[in-house]
Amino acid sequence: MNMTASERQALLVELLQQHMLGGLTQGQMLKRLRKEVLGFSQTRYAELVGVSRRTLTDIEQDKGSQVQSIIDKVFKPLGMKSGLTPIHPHVAKHIMAGTQLDGDLKVK
Repeated sequence: MNMTASERQALLVELLQQHMLGGLTQGQMLKRLRKEVLGFSQTRYAELVGVSRRTLTDIEQDKGSQVQSIIDKVFKPLGMKSGLTPIHPHVAKHIMAGTQLDGDLKVK
């Protein structure tokens, strides 16, 4: 796929926002970036990042529990690494807007 740098960046921001708001899993985001930004097959991308195709499939399908170093390895070519994501969408919205939360965070 021939995307411009600005189109790639816009897609990345859009997908990260969807992920932070709970509308897109980590695996779904990886799959979309791999296909839409890079245009790579699972086999080709797995070879690039140095994991098995089965491991990549499991990550994209949100199966199993991969160690953080493997998750970082598969996201590195896309300019990302794993990190903390807010559980509550309203917190993510404040982060994205650069605003402060009113009141205390409620822990459930």
